[in-house]
Amino acid sequence: MSFELTWIGHATLALKTGGYNLLVDPFLSDNPTAILDPDSVEADYILVSHGHHDHVGDTVKIAQRTGATVISNAEICRWLTQQHIEAHGQHLGGGHTHPFGYLKLTMALHGSALPDGSYGGNPAGFLLTTNDGEKIYMAGDTGLFGDMQLIGEEGVTLAVLPIGDNYTMGPADGLRAVKMLQPDHVIPIHYNTFDLIQQDAAAWARQVRTETTAQVHLLDPGEQFIYP
Repeated sequence: MSFELTWIGHATLALKTGGYNLLVDPFLSDNPTAILDPDSVEADYILVSHGHHDHVGDTVKIAQRTGATVISNAEICRWLTQQHIEAHGQHLGGGHTHPFGYLKLTMALHGSALPDGSYGGNPAGFLLTTNDGEKIYMAGDTGLFGDMQLIGEEGVTLAVLPIGDNYTMGPADGLRAVKMLQPDHVIPIHYNTFDLIQQDAAAWARQVRTETTAQVHLLDPGEQFIYP
């Protein structure tokens, strides 16, 4: 088994690969859809895509309890180290071989101010090549951008894309993203957490299945996608 991905709700993901527990954008305490709490979730590494409250979330509390290393852009990691959190800073286009695989930060079209108003650097997505050679693209909060086609050229096993609109891509641009990325599998996130980002994910999935070859997996919070 190469990896297991659990949608915890909103943009929060739990990824198990290579014997490591990765937690992505751990927004739990104030997340009405979250199925875990910061006092019980497991994490060896925490990936933070950008500085907004609904993505930094409970990072500090979880890292303090678990001793997890946080991976994010350099500015967010500097902010975290000032709070005595172990952090590994990277930047857009830069990759690093971690024990769980090779992780590259990709561009994302969004903002990144931290909850206290500090400068949060550039928002990012994550392209992970697991130790088994599978590629997982977690886009983060982003609008559509043409370089998704370049990401797709790497051969994406799984793409995790926002479709909520208003703050990120909506369903139409999410479909265009799938066409550019050409992933084997796709999971939509960052929708239906709040009224402003309500979407008909089932209708979106039907479009993706009709117009692309990607296999769409609609998860409820707490459900897993297991590959292969």
